[in-house]
Amino acid sequence: MKSLLTLFSLITLAASAQDVTLFTGDKLTGIKEPHGTWQAAQSLALDPANPKAFQITPGTGVFVNSAAGKTKDLFSEVEHGDCELHVEFCVPQGSNSGIYLMGRYEVQVFDSFGHQELKYSDCGGLYQSHLPPPAFTGKPPAVNASKAPGEWQSFDITFRAPRFDAAGKKIENAKFIKVIHNGQVIHENVEVNAPTRSAAFDEEKPLGPLKFQGDHGPVAYRNVVLKKLP
Repeated sequence: MKSLLTLFSLITLAASAQDVTLFTGDKLTGIKEPHGTWQAAQSLALDPANPKAFQITPGTGVFVNSAAGKTKDLFSEVEHGDCELHVEFCVPQGSNSGIYLMGRYEVQVFDSFGHQELKYSDCGGLYQSHLPPPAFTGKPPAVNASKAPGEWQSFDITFRAPRFDAAGKKIENAKFIKVIHNGQVIHENVEVNAPTRSAAFDEEKPLGPLKFQGDHGPVAYRNVVLKKLP
């Protein structure tokens, strides 16, 4: 399935037995408006004159938050709970983004190439909550699997949504069952007891959309596949 997505430059959501197209290579579909200045591209590379920026080749297959590098966050129209997520991303030097499961729980996207003392703010880190302890204080990745700026990278995430009783009271926290960064396991069985910083929603719910942060610097995404789990 992933090879087909790559071949046709599709970004899809695999929901049960049906794929819902989220990005068709030349326009954003399945994404809530407004889209800001996100645009499709054929490819991108670091700008030789400014390694903190992209040179963008027009075309299809990749979506990038414009040459300016700062615009609106993207939200999927479809909402999810338990899921498996595959996503590929690229950042230039020093840039910053994030992928929010259910719009609430962030896996950090950052240029962490060569970093030695890892923090939750490094690439693959689970970001802290804006609430005081005992709310989630963040968790750095177990290893630094980051590639150099301008190289494509990947996350494979298995996520378990929070659980609620019949009265709507939360009885189990959200949990990152496993996060794999460029083929290396960086998190296993990490509970997140509150939405993380810059979450779209403060209140926890059984379902929520994917959020792609677009206001912290240049970033590009491709081959995003969300498989809903029963």
